Amino acid sequence: MVRFFKKIPNFKLPKYKMRDIDDIEELKADYTLEAIEEMKKKQQDEKVGAHGYPETDYQTVKEIFDRSTELFKDRPFIVEKFNKKEGFKEITYGQFREDVLNLGTGLSRAFKLQDEKIMIIGETTYPWYVSYMAMLCGVGIAVPTDKELPDNELENIIKRSDAAAIIYSPKKKDQIKKVANKCPGVKYFIEMKSDDKLEGRFVGMEFVMQEGKFLRDMGQNFFEEKKIDPEAFAVLLFTSGTTSAAKGVMLCNRNLAYNINAVAPYVYLDVNDRLFSVLPLHHTYESTIGFLLPMAMGCSIAVCQGLRHIANDMKETSPTAIIAVPLLIESLYKKINQGIEKSGKASVVKSMITVTNAMKNLGIDVKRKVFRDIYENLGGKLRIVVSAAAPIDPAVGKWLEDIGIIFLQGYGLTETAPIAALTPDWDPRVGSVGKAVVCNEIKIDSPNEKGEGQILIKGKTVMLGYYEDQDATDEVMDGEWFNSGDIGYMDEDGYVYITGRSKNVIVTQNGKNIYPEEIEGLLAKVEEIKECMVYGKEVAGEKELIITVKVIPNYEYIEETHGKDLDEDAVYKIIWNQIKQVNRKLSNYKTVKKLEIKTDEFEKTTTMKIKRFAEIAKDKAKEAQADK
Repeated sequence: MVRFFKKIPNFKLPKYKMRDIDDIEELKADYTLEAIEEMKKKQQDEKVGAHGYPETDYQTVKEIFDRSTELFKDRPFIVEKFNKKEGFKEITYGQFREDVLNLGTGLSRAFKLQDEKIMIIGETTYPWYVSYMAMLCGVGIAVPTDKELPDNELENIIKRSDAAAIIYSPKKKDQIKKVANKCPGVKYFIEMKSDDKLEGRFVGMEFVMQEGKFLRDMGQNFFEEKKIDPEAFAVLLFTSGTTSAAKGVMLCNRNLAYNINAVAPYVYLDVNDRLFSVLPLHHTYESTIGFLLPMAMGCSIAVCQGLRHIANDMKETSPTAIIAVPLLIESLYKKINQGIEKSGKASVVKSMITVTNAMKNLGIDVKRKVFRDIYENLGGKLRIVVSAAAPIDPAVGKWLEDIGIIFLQGYGLTETAPIAALTPDWDPRVGSVGKAVVCNEIKIDSPNEKGEGQILIKGKTVMLGYYEDQDATDEVMDGEWFNSGDIGYMDEDGYVYITGRSKNVIVTQNGKNIYPEEIEGLLAKVEEIKECMVYGKEVAGEKELIITVKVIPNYEYIEETHGKDLDEDAVYKIIWNQIKQVNRKLSNYKTVKKLEIKTDEFEKTTTMKIKRFAEIAKDKAKEAQADK
């Protein structure tokens, strides 16, 4: 698949009005021993300790849907800006229930799509949530698809999945019309937010829902009463594949329901929480943890109207939690700190962090009050930031914790629907991706002297297999154990630490393993480097792979720091000097030997991982062309 976005847009945060330490009442208060003990007792009462929160035992998503849409029917569920002039609109759980039942009935009975595969493609919007839920509640098999696919790849996925219908957003209308003639097997093309009647194979989703409502009003409640088999094939997701071609991952209702059962004991969420949706819904990370989990807890979901609007949307909707990928979190971190620098209060904030950390160690936690100036620019209520899908600089997570935000990391793959491990909110341990969730087991296979080995996962969230590809399934499954392809180790408390990906490993002539992610983690701290990819380059006449790094320079920072109008050679020298500093921190066999400046964007997966195999393949193709 293709990238989620080429780069993070240059969004802006409002200016900070940071207070001085002398102006913060919470830091001047006279805390007596009695007051401190009272605070400690209150914190202890609020903290669950190592036993976790109450567990759930859902077997299907429909169980979650039925419970939540009845229990929270009058509470807001989806918060979206349908019209820029009108601001955000709240849609209740009760309305969501009606829309899902109407659509499900219309698709199943009026349009005879029961048990068929239906593709859903488009940006995050209310009809996407309704469509996905209708499928999980019993219409057939959902095929959530990347909205950024080019025509040829979209056509390929339609045919590979044998989709009988496609539900698409209005923004995809032109592309859908292009591929329609090449996909005769598709019975219906259903446009979101349209009430057009059936014309040929095209029809509006609102019309389908009206037909469903008519049938329900006539007493046909078969869809509402339909029983769901937890083990039946329910979702087909084509992975983006950082190291190989896309595979079709088959998930069942049990996989998704147990993701909720898995996360609930580790993170506290309730009806007062609002999650901020910024990632694409076709990916399991967002569709499960950003959609099904908050639905199970009675939370609301605020839909970001685009990354350029992230700051304004957060201020307007006041989310309490955001689920994101490292690149976005690191961008927010940088923007916040740039704003603090410009306000001239960077040293004040550092002092506040030192003081509040010391106070917290004594049992006095006033971070949220002290750093409220930072919180206000993020909506005022943010309390949880979750990072997953790729490694993140631990310094970013530590800084978020320093200002009072709970920073969590999760780990998993599409094949685990997606959560396999998660850091509990009462013991996050920045740097770890967490402990195995309650319904899964994780083990390290054949660990080396450092305890590192391949990460194997077993449990309720592991996929049914790859669609129509038993050989690929057999490659990754050893009995009930799924081989993640990742390398890591586990500490004595069961916390997992990722150190690399086995398919990315560079093996030297004397058998030493070099994990690119380790070197990339160090290079990511170099301000002159925007993005980078480390790999072993094959060079004619050389037996050893040459450790090479492709770099997209941070031209904005380079101009600010080293001067404007620099030529390519000057930029190269500046970055190479920084790389030499990083090399001093590495064993000799791991040091970067070659630098390549990249002038275009990296090709990425939807979760922002660089497609190493695609980038290396491009190089080989160019070299082959040059040799002709």
